[in-house]
Amino acid sequence: MATGLSTTYAGEFKNKMIAAALLSGKTLANGGVTVYPNVAYKEVIRKIALGDDLIVGGSCDYTDAGTVTITERILEVMEFQINKTECKKTFQQDWISAQMGYSMNNQVLPKSYSDFISQQYIAKIAASMETMIWQGAAGANAFNGFTVDWAANAASLAGGAVVTGTTVTASNVVEELGKIVNHVANHASALLDKEDLHIYVSNHIFQMYVRALGGFGAAGLGANGYDGKGNNQDLGDTLLFDGIKVFRAPGMPNNDMAATLKSNLFFGCGIEGDLSEIKLIDTGDTLGDQNVRFVSRFKAGIQTGLLEEVVYYT
Repeated sequence: MATGLSTTYAGEFKNKMIAAALLSGKTLANGGVTVYPNVAYKEVIRKIALGDDLIVGGSCDYTDAGTVTITERILEVMEFQINKTECKKTFQQDWISAQMGYSMNNQVLPKSYSDFISQQYIAKIAASMETMIWQGAAGANAFNGFTVDWAANAASLAGGAVVTGTTVTASNVVEELGKIVNHVANHASALLDKEDLHIYVSNHIFQMYVRALGGFGAAGLGANGYDGKGNNQDLGDTLLFDGIKVFRAPGMPNNDMAATLKSNLFFGCGIEGDLSEIKLIDTGDTLGDQNVRFVSRFKAGIQTGLLEEVVYYT
């Protein structure tokens, strides 16, 4: 594939490059799921649930009692790759040509460019994984994301169905967040006592909640909103709703959210470092051409431990 180059060469380059804003992989970077490394192909995830009938009154005899349920789900990873070729000749009339050297037999890809583009490839992997984790659709280039899996298995979720959603705005976001917490309380109340319970929300819902906290919704906060600061607040990515952590997951569909335990969501991979490694292979010495290959290979996949511990709003 060709590399588009937009430039006007008229002197020396000041060694600076500008990248378009990139979506960062917040779900992985901020610890929103449990990372399960060293998965070669498939891994069995076992979760144990102890019944309420396990503890009984004492007696002189040994009497087996109680229920222990062991659930198994398969975490399967998929192989991915980046293969991209850059021709060094492309840069001979560019701003950074001076970094390539002046010999036609020993030219190298400009280091400023190779470092820059390598970081962009790594950022692209992070952005792609963020979206795929939540809404990927299984195919040659993707695995099913969490929301796709939950929608397909709605009858197995907490309460036996999804929570019917709507378009979330600053005026209704508190009410809609309340629906998901109420569903947890009614159908999976044991989750409320867990430290790693999160409400996962999209960028859009997160923004609407911040706006409501600023007094621009119908949440009864008044014109100046939370802490009397209106929308001029530095709330960061750490918000609570009814005492439950709200986790911002940019890869989620705009009007989707879910409540479950971080320890119930798994991201599988081979070696974690593979997702941030780009190899540069100069084929000039071996093939006699002027090309440099950018190569990355990694494995990734997701799985939910217990579907009955997921409340999904869509």
